[in-house]
Amino acid sequence: QVQLVESGGGLVQAGGSLRLSCAASGRTFSIGAMAWFRQAPGKEREFVAAIGWTDDSIYYANSVKGRFSISRDNAKNTMSLQMNTLKPEDMAVYYCAGRRGSVLHSSPNDYDHWGQGTQVTVSS
Repeated sequence: QVQLVESGGGLVQAGGSLRLSCAASGRTFSIGAMAWFRQAPGKEREFVAAIGWTDDSIYYANSVKGRFSISRDNAKNTMSLQMNTLKPEDMAVYYCAGRRGSVLHSSPNDYDHWGQGTQVTVSS
């Protein structure tokens, strides 16, 4: 199994920045790709960004393209999400997810492992 733990959420003013991190442990050799999703109250879980675990593929949702940047550090088994120019609509619980396959998917159904989530609050 793979365990994922997010950190870095918090309260920020609109226009500000936050950096989220996800630490992976366990059978990390089985990871093919990782992603960030988010879920606001009363809404479905939404894709944010994905990254290949062993290649340079990256995929962003249109809503965050140009503002968010996903990266990984294989040596530390961590993934990060740098979020800039945050907007009130970015406020949600952010989840780290991992999948065995290397193809980057935007559906949460295609991911096998999930963290517990970290809250991002953006004040206007």
